[in-house]
Amino acid sequence: MSEEKNGKNNNHYDESQIQVLEGLEAVRRRPGMYIGSTGPRGLHHLVFEVVDNSIDEALAGFCANIYVTIEKDNIITVEDDGRGIPVGEHQQMKKPAVEVVLTVLHAGGKFGGEGYKVSGGLHGVGVSVVNALSEWLEVEVRRDGQIYRMRFERGKPVTELKVIGKTKSSGTKVSFKADAEIFEVLDYEADLLSQRLRELAFLNKGIRITITDKRQEQDVSETFKYEGGIKSFVEYLNKNKETLHKKVIYLEQEKEDCCQVEVALQYHEGYNEMVLSFANNIRTHEGGTHELGFKTALTRLVNEYARKANILKENENNLSGEDIREGLTAIISVKLLEPQFEGQTKTKLGNSEMRSIVDSVIYEELGTFFGENPAVARRVIEKSLSAARAREAARKARELARRKSALEITALPGKLADCVSRDPAMCEIYLVEGDSAGGSAKQGRDRRFQAILPLRGKIINVEKARLDKILANEEIRTIITALGTGVSTDFDLSKARYHKIIVMTDADVDGSHIRTLLLTFFYRYMQSLIQSGYVYIAQPPLYLLKKRQQEHYLYNDEQLEKLYLEIGKEGTSLQRYKGLGEMNPGQLWSTTMDPEKRTILKVTMDDAIRADEMFTVLMGDKVEPRREFIEKYAQHVRNLDI
Repeated sequence: MSEEKNGKNNNHYDESQIQVLEGLEAVRRRPGMYIGSTGPRGLHHLVFEVVDNSIDEALAGFCANIYVTIEKDNIITVEDDGRGIPVGEHQQMKKPAVEVVLTVLHAGGKFGGEGYKVSGGLHGVGVSVVNALSEWLEVEVRRDGQIYRMRFERGKPVTELKVIGKTKSSGTKVSFKADAEIFEVLDYEADLLSQRLRELAFLNKGIRITITDKRQEQDVSETFKYEGGIKSFVEYLNKNKETLHKKVIYLEQEKEDCCQVEVALQYHEGYNEMVLSFANNIRTHEGGTHELGFKTALTRLVNEYARKANILKENENNLSGEDIREGLTAIISVKLLEPQFEGQTKTKLGNSEMRSIVDSVIYEELGTFFGENPAVARRVIEKSLSAARAREAARKARELARRKSALEITALPGKLADCVSRDPAMCEIYLVEGDSAGGSAKQGRDRRFQAILPLRGKIINVEKARLDKILANEEIRTIITALGTGVSTDFDLSKARYHKIIVMTDADVDGSHIRTLLLTFFYRYMQSLIQSGYVYIAQPPLYLLKKRQQEHYLYNDEQLEKLYLEIGKEGTSLQRYKGLGEMNPGQLWSTTMDPEKRTILKVTMDDAIRADEMFTVLMGDKVEPRREFIEKYAQHVRNLDI
């Protein structure tokens, strides 16, 4: 009977099983398809979708001020002084246009009409998706002398569009509360919002964007307005770096009925390249035709200039693009009528014509600049030549490292103790501070899938050295060999021998420093490991508290205080672990290495600009920014060695 029933269920498929998700129901059913995730990233994406509508008004020349407010209870309000969303009846839908915009996907002034010529909202789902994923949303439109208001709950209108007053101004105000039924977290990070709003202010010169956080006792407000646009953006990115030339090089060209191209660039004394590209204010993480055009033209131009100036001799090879871009900070921003983004995530520009357009702008405009500023051109070429020599030395160092057999590396005293499994997805490697802790970890590990690599002392600070010097560091070479991926331009993620790389250091200042040095190395030369979610930080316990026959491992002071309240202090003994080496193999396994019990933190990188700035401040040559950072955050220090 049961087989019969199951067979019937499997084969029964008729018109009653075809579901049609009407209106915004599809968005609520599958929110990840529209905003990426229901975690913190998706939550903040709601704000950016509403702000993008105001930015589109600014691009069209009708909006000068945008105000973003985080109200108490994590309610968001976005207000602008644009034209206001149209409120008249939509001919096709027979509803007010503002209701159509907020309840129908792919509705707006961005699809072939004359509402907006340039817009970042390619998929046109923005504000209606915000409405669908909000517990409630209220829109207030100031237009044609009247103030209109309408309220929605979970995407559905609960009031009609009403006139609530008169006004002499125009604009739109959208307030919403994200739905707790959809999102895992509802707390907004003001810093995360500020970072994107600052970016938008840089990309759209002259626009004033203000963010106010009203959740604290006192309101915290920040205003972004940059008359210099992306030129100011480059100055901001290089503020903690020693620049090669004082003034930012700014190039701009507008092609009628086609596009606008803006490029700002400046070289610094460091060794890291940062080229950020944007199309219609959208960050193109994977680059695209505009970025390709920029890189190709820059490489061609610098080589031609170097040969004409007789700096590069006839018998010498051309400089590579990588050499020429060492120490370069550049912003490429294009605004075009019909952007073609590859993929739903809009991270790669596909318009083929943009390659030749950006190429010609760079070749002509930067060529003119070099002609008028030969001293700057010469400094750029000399830096590129120095980079080429270092690259050749690094290549020889890498070849030398490759010649060493795996046996030779693992035979070194106190080095890699590999695991039995050869499936990278199952394997994990612990980078352990010190031989003592390394010895305990080797004894306590599960050798089937856990490898141990003890590290002696502190590795080189890669922020202050070129790759050839970095590869001369024995500990760095050992890490590269153990991971199997190669490094820098030779990096290949598919060759990773472990899909979990766990940094395990002492819970003191030295341990924090070693951890930061390792993260700096991964960020600068193996960034894909972080982007792919392979890098983790172990969380060893800070305390061992014993009472009678019971042992409690505690990871912070809050846990300790809570336990004292539960069991009392009488008859307890407390041990504070200063180093991993103080734990025996069994303790290290049960507290820090056992996958069933341990806590490990995944290292993520949501914002490359913020990450770059932080590594430059903490690990770079300039002392002043580091001092300012310490002064600003000194009150938040948890562990201080005096």
